[in-house]
Amino acid sequence: MRPQDALLLAVVLFLGLCALVGGEKPSPCQCSRLSLDQRKNCGFPGITSDQCFNLGCCFNSSVAGVPWCFNPLPSQASQECVMEVSARENCGYPGISPEDCAARQCCFSNAIRQVPWCFFPKSAKDCYY
Repeated sequence: MRPQDALLLAVVLFLGLCALVGGEKPSPCQCSRLSLDQRKNCGFPGITSDQCFNLGCCFNSSVAGVPWCFNPLPSQASQECVMEVSARENCGYPGISPEDCAARQCCFSNAIRQVPWCFFPKSAKDCYY
């Protein structure tokens, strides 16, 4: 097998695996609320927006020098709760329950230690593709 054939086979296998793993198009908040320095590449050189979205990734080619196809922020139950951890503003107290947090009309996520688990939501109006 020639080196070119092996490279072509690797690309085809990669794309096939990505198609199997690929998910639905991320929400606008999952993409637009991610800071440029936090983008992690999710594609390959020359990827189109459709190919990128088919992988379940975000696409924005408006800024040079950063990945255009990148992993989205984690999904939340409400778009108002999708944000970087550094953007969370505390809405509760240590050990607050999800129910008490919801009673304050705030977002709750205890997936990451040492950050606010109960935090104020953001308006989804500022999210865009």
